[in-house]
Amino acid sequence: MSDDQTPTDPTTDASQVRYDQARYVNDGQYEPLLSEKDQTNVDISGDNNDDGDGDSGSPLPDNLTRDELELPELSEPELARHYTRLSQMIYGIDSGPYPLGSCTMKYNPKFTEDVAALPSAAVHPDRSEESLQGTLELLYRLQDYLGRIGGMDAVTLQPPAGAAGEFVGIRVAAAYHEHNGEGHRDEVIIPESAHGTNFATAALGGYDVVSLPSDEDGRVDLEALEAALSENTAALMLTNPNTLGLFERDIEKIADMVHDVGGLLYYDGANLNALLGRARPGDMGFDVMHYNVHKTFATPHGGGGPGAGPVGVVDKLEPFLPAPRVREAAAETNSGEPTYELFDPDHTIGKVHGFQGNWLVLVKAFAYIARLGDAGLSDASAKAVLNANYLASQIEYDVPYGPFHHEFVASAGEQDAADVAKRMLDYGVHPPTTKWPEIVPEALMTEPTEIESKDTLDRLAAAFNAVAEENDELLEDAPERTTARRIDQTSAARNPRLSWHEIDES
Repeated sequence: MSDDQTPTDPTTDASQVRYDQARYVNDGQYEPLLSEKDQTNVDISGDNNDDGDGDSGSPLPDNLTRDELELPELSEPELARHYTRLSQMIYGIDSGPYPLGSCTMKYNPKFTEDVAALPSAAVHPDRSEESLQGTLELLYRLQDYLGRIGGMDAVTLQPPAGAAGEFVGIRVAAAYHEHNGEGHRDEVIIPESAHGTNFATAALGGYDVVSLPSDEDGRVDLEALEAALSENTAALMLTNPNTLGLFERDIEKIADMVHDVGGLLYYDGANLNALLGRARPGDMGFDVMHYNVHKTFATPHGGGGPGAGPVGVVDKLEPFLPAPRVREAAAETNSGEPTYELFDPDHTIGKVHGFQGNWLVLVKAFAYIARLGDAGLSDASAKAVLNANYLASQIEYDVPYGPFHHEFVASAGEQDAADVAKRMLDYGVHPPTTKWPEIVPEALMTEPTEIESKDTLDRLAAAFNAVAEENDELLEDAPERTTARRIDQTSAARNPRLSWHEIDES
């Protein structure tokens, strides 16, 4: 943007819409890298440490060594301000509402970070069981918490992410069928509105994917399901509520249909936030499920990890879970307290991650569940549903399906959903998920979660409504007020510039 250009002001009442001036760049400049701020030659010859003949004693040949380096020499305030400015340019859950539908972007309460930072949590897992009793007890109790929340009989904590949990669940299902002499089952049925990872998981697991259409209400089409089921069905992968936020009212019938042909019912835990303390997948007939601790139990989400995707199963699948798991040992301490041990399930699929998974992420999930308790978890799901329905009632875009729970999918109508998302950045809020599920044209998939106040929801609705009134030309040029303008995502993916030198040359 040139200096003489003035960004278009939002038309909505300023008291309802906030845009973050800290991320506003008027002349197109970016925050320089540390190496661009200062380049000081630092002597690394080691002459002060040699034996007097100029030989520093380096084991490397001369052609692989050098006498000086160019390094940034900056003061502490310069460093602090540099990283503060970078943080202000990046929108995150600590910055404001993050209604990214299906992703359940919750605020991460800082007390869980304090718990994970306790010295007693810094225990290396490669120690004897006798010296790991506190660690094993926490893992055992977390297994129990998750099992009771999901209605599952056994839980593994090893998978390091939700997608990894999906893969473990499908491999457990495959091992179960193989063990029962039914290795011919080579199909996994997945609704067309399912998460993309479901299709990828089934394919990576060696299965043929059978896509299942939705009925006119946005739920599973029972006739289509009946036609898809056969003796080759290994599993149906489903989440409830589904990606439209709709509860599958026929879930018990669906479970019976899948079980009648010998298949298993898999629960994608992405939308468990809508059910906490109110309904359990195991009670609906699901046989295996994964938990997204970042979505449901407020451990950090994004940034490449680490994460955790525990998997729960019913009794008949427990022997196939990854090894090792944690259980109470027969022996007790001198004070009568229980002790804990690691063990391998009888027909385990093997180890899928080091030790017991990402330990500190699991500590945060345990702390979150323990702090909220039954009443708190139930309250969280109630507010998640309330917030989604309130926000949907306040926006001008059409919401074609309902009644919904923790999230909803609006349609941008004649506007391009991607343009709507870019323009919402100018109003200081993160946009919803766009263009998916495809059964809603120009989809705006929105999930405010339980963490947002009514004031925040009102500001978010004001941003939606301001964009709804704007013309296509304005939307196509958005965003105007962010550090980086619109990026050519196709070119960026196919021809990435991985060096700051290339940016400087351009």
